[in-house]
Amino acid sequence: MHFIYLFIFQPQKKLINSADSCVDEALLGLVRASGGLSLLKGHRVVLRSDLQNLKGKVALLSGGGSGHEPAHAGYIGAGMLSAAVSGGVFASPPPASILAAILSLHNAGASGVLLIVKNYTGDRLNFGLAAEQACNQGVAVDMVIVAEDCAFDQPSKAGRRGLCGTVFIHKLAGALAEEGCSLDQIVSKVTEVLKGIGTLGVSLSPCSVPGCRPTFELAPGDMELGLGIHGEPGIKRSKVASADEVVKTMIDHMTNPSSQSHLPLKSGDSVVVCVNNLGALSCLEMAVVSRAAIICLESRGVVVARVMSGSFMTSLEMAGVSLTLMKADQETLRLFDAKTSAPAWPNLSSVSSSGRSYITEPLTTSKRPQEEKHSEGPLSPVMRKVLEKICSTLLEKQEELNSLDRASGDGDCGNTHAQAARAIQEWLQSHVVPGCPGQLLSILAGLVQEKMGGSSGALYSLFLTAAAGRVTEGRSDAAAWASAMNAGTQAMKKYGGAAPGDRTMLDALCPAVDELMKLTTAPPGGHMAVLQTAVEKAASGAEATRNLTAKAGRASYISPYLVSLPDPGAVAVATIMKTVLEVLEGQK
Repeated sequence: MHFIYLFIFQPQKKLINSADSCVDEALLGLVRASGGLSLLKGHRVVLRSDLQNLKGKVALLSGGGSGHEPAHAGYIGAGMLSAAVSGGVFASPPPASILAAILSLHNAGASGVLLIVKNYTGDRLNFGLAAEQACNQGVAVDMVIVAEDCAFDQPSKAGRRGLCGTVFIHKLAGALAEEGCSLDQIVSKVTEVLKGIGTLGVSLSPCSVPGCRPTFELAPGDMELGLGIHGEPGIKRSKVASADEVVKTMIDHMTNPSSQSHLPLKSGDSVVVCVNNLGALSCLEMAVVSRAAIICLESRGVVVARVMSGSFMTSLEMAGVSLTLMKADQETLRLFDAKTSAPAWPNLSSVSSSGRSYITEPLTTSKRPQEEKHSEGPLSPVMRKVLEKICSTLLEKQEELNSLDRASGDGDCGNTHAQAARAIQEWLQSHVVPGCPGQLLSILAGLVQEKMGGSSGALYSLFLTAAAGRVTEGRSDAAAWASAMNAGTQAMKKYGGAAPGDRTMLDALCPAVDELMKLTTAPPGGHMAVLQTAVEKAASGAEATRNLTAKAGRASYISPYLVSLPDPGAVAVATIMKTVLEVLEGQK
């Protein structure tokens, strides 16, 4: 029990120096990395470094608790915020720092200061107190409260929370301020826009304040709907579903007319969508969610005018996402598209997501080699027998190759060879084997490229493609086959980067091909002897790999002390060559 107690209640790992200094160090890191930002000495306040450019214009100040990066300091720059003030992690900043920021902007010559505040009690109180103190010193100050959370059907007296929609207000107000609009004009415009903004979040994991345990517990396989950005639990807990289902649930909830906090949205409306990473979702998941959101909205007849996807207002390392929708007319889109130098604002397209062509047709429409019609020739029967025998042998060896691969890789070597074998068997059932060996090799190259997968599929396809040009119906003697084998091997070495001795399939292939090159000078009666020796060298080369240190492929990442069996790729090559020999010997 003591161990379990320690495991549950120990703080989560974080890459920081200390819980006490992480906010100050993070702000310093942002400022040092961004030439357009500076720190206000003695305060957790980040300012535009070109404050002189605010003269005669309205300045914008926002902020709140830390832990939501890049909000809010990442949105400082021409066309967005003029300054941002930070508190501790998930803690409202003190009034003294807010006032210091207001006065810095006022002293720079700003015509007024607009405070953009998320609807949390601490933020309202502290920003409000600083605003009153600034007013007493003759500063023109106004405040806009962002409260666009759609989670609660019946919000409490505290009202709806301010979430990622705040970033939209930063952008629109910043564009208006840059154009020289007055404080009253900016307040009037963004207040109207706020009526058409809604946000809802979902999480797959909690977050943890530095030095503390997670903010809430969430069982594996569960997700939380409607949570805030400070680690507070949501309104509903359910099992994790597919991305499409989760996004549909979120948009259904956001737009449900029976909820007092819903976003009125109807067919024909135009929206800007923000897919906001709450901290720890992968870029791949974010792109899947973005696709789902666009498709879901378009299925309702909503025009998706713009999409921004990324980390805009996070909740530390929470694995979750929030969706923010903003109803947008042409004027709103114009302000949204206006340029800004804020480092965290993405380089967005100004083209509507809905209604544009987003699929490009490939330039070539030629048939794949395996789909073309071919004619049989004298070599067709023996080449068919060779292929059939190779395929059946590889299927028999599937588990043996997998077992060898588990010692040095991911254990699927037999499976990938079996996939290629089955693809070739399927093709043989409905196609004739062309009389031209080069055509057959091109067909095989296409099949293994599509069906085999992984690096093995690419290597075999390279080998077959390079070899195909060396054998034709008119030139298919032993010397031509030797030349083809050599060309394929050279292509493998060139593009794969491996060489004999690196513990790969080349350790079986190269010595065999070196022997096969003797076919270019051997008399016809000596061809089988050369082939027999080549097969023996392939087998001994494969066996010798058990004593080699891997320098290429997945096995190169594993300690050589753990690898004591032959390389599965080399064993597969030796097996294929032995099978070819057995079929040819049976033809005599």
